[in-house]
Order: sequence, then structure tokens, then C-alpha cells
Amino acid sequence: MDTDVNNRGGRSRRRPATSADMVNGRNGAQRGDNPAMTAPEKSDDSDLSYSYRPSLLGAQWTLALMPDGLAFSAGTRQGRVRYADVARIRMAYRPTSMQTSRFVTEIWAGDAPPLRAVSTTWKSMVEQQRLDADYTRFVTALHARVAAAGAAVACERGRPALIYWPGLAVFIAVSLGLAALIVRTLQANAILPALLVGAFFALFVWQGGTFFSRNRPGRYPVGEPPRDLLPG
Repeated sequence: MDTDVNNRGGRSRRRPATSADMVNGRNGAQRGDNPAMTAPEKSDDSDLSYSYRPSLLGAQWTLALMPDGLAFSAGTRQGRVRYADVARIRMAYRPTSMQTSRFVTEIWAGDAPPLRAVSTTWKSMVEQQRLDADYTRFVTALHARVAAAGAAVACERGRPALIYWPGLAVFIAVSLGLAALIVRTLQANAILPALLVGAFFALFVWQGGTFFSRNRPGRYPVGEPPRDLLPG
């Protein structure tokens, strides 16, 4: 029982303890003796997952970095591979007509099927959503865990050399041909055609140059994923 003092008339009176008094008083003191009882549980951030939909009609893919390995699921398919079993990782820039900022990381490990993380996800028939921050965080954490596991992994960047160099040669040849066409149209005083070809030339060089500069073939250390193959 608690006591309230009424200063008027020097009289004192008692009132029954309320539930609020019980919480804030004696019971609150007990909780204060043991802070662990009132502190919120800390969330376990050791697991990091990434989900995306590679196609409009396909199943959603989920990749999760668990303490003991990389777990994956897509519809009825699911499994897990140990970080130490990861044998190969490839990062590349793969734009599409609907999404020019699109990056892909492919993972090969043991007998598991090739796994893929894509920086965009399908939302509707005419829209793909960018997942830049989540993708960057997941791919960076994946490389860190594979490096910590001491896996003998080959980390490759860009396109395979047998595809990249012939493609670059074609790109340069087409660019030179467009530049020559612009010169010829200007010599013929065809200003409007020259402007149209010039606009297409600028767009072609900008997009093609970005593709080939980001996708140059090579290797990189597992602990240092290339920044130019991450969104942003």
C-alpha cells in the first residue's frame, strides 16, 4: 500500500496501489535491477537475403547469406552451397532495352546449378525496378564471406575475351562508318540528315562505349569487387 500526503489540514490518507504504480514502482525497480529484461532483443544481422524476379512470368529468386553458406530458392527449387565450395564468380554489366542500368553476378559452386543475382526485378509488363542499394550490399557481403572462407575462387569481370574483343572491333568499325557518313552528308549540304545521323551516332557511342568500358575482361581479388560493375 502507498501513502499520499494531503498538506491541507495535515491529514494523511492511504489509497490502494494501482496497476500503474505496480508497473512504475516496485516492478519497475525489479526491471531496473536486470536491464536485460527490458532491453529489446537485438536483431540478428548475420543473415542477408536478396530477392528479385528475373522474368515477368518466372518464379522469384531469393539468395540468402547464411552463416554456413549461400542458400537459394526459386519456386520449388532450393538448396545451399558452402562458401568454401564457391569456385567461380563473374560480375558483368548487362543492359536491356527497358533497363540500361542492369548488373549481373553469377556464382558457380560444386554440383549446384549456376546462381545469378540481377540488380533489377520485373514489376509489370512494361516496368523493371532497380534494386541498386540492396544488390550492392548483397554482392559486397557475398565476396567478403567467400574471402573469409578461404575459397579457391576465380573472380572474373566483364564479358569473356572471345566475345568481347570481336564485339569491340565491330563497335569501332560501325562508329567509324557512322562518322564517315556524317562527313559525307555535310559535304552534300544535307544538314537535316547529318543531324539525324549525328544524334544516332552520339547515342550509339555513349551506350556502346559504356558497355565495353565496363565489360572489359579480366580478373579481380575476391575481397575487392570492381566498383564499375556495381550500381551507382
